[in-house]
Amino acid sequence: MENILLILNIILAIVLVLLVLMQKSEGGALGIGVSQENFMFSRTAGNFMTKATAIVATLFIICSLGLTIISREDLVPTSSVLDTVEEKAEDMPSIPENNN
Repeated sequence: MENILLILNIILAIVLVLLVLMQKSEGGALGIGVSQENFMFSRTAGNFMTKATAIVATLFIICSLGLTIISREDLVPTSSVLDTVEEKAEDMPSIPENNN
């Protein structure tokens, strides 16, 4: 099950990156400069791309959360760092109060 979710998560990540890169740049800083006449970047395609990006992003987050929940079962409980410091403090020899 974990392997299936991992593969699905990788595929969703790649699709999400591609969808973001295919969208029309509105800021102009990183845009390619495609004209509005192109069918793929028309207004209706923009709405479709926006909705598809939102859906794929939601699926990616759900898949990531599922992977996290599944992988929690494999974790082994560990001790606290404070416990190891206290154990080392008990092993240290005591310093005499009077050094004469």
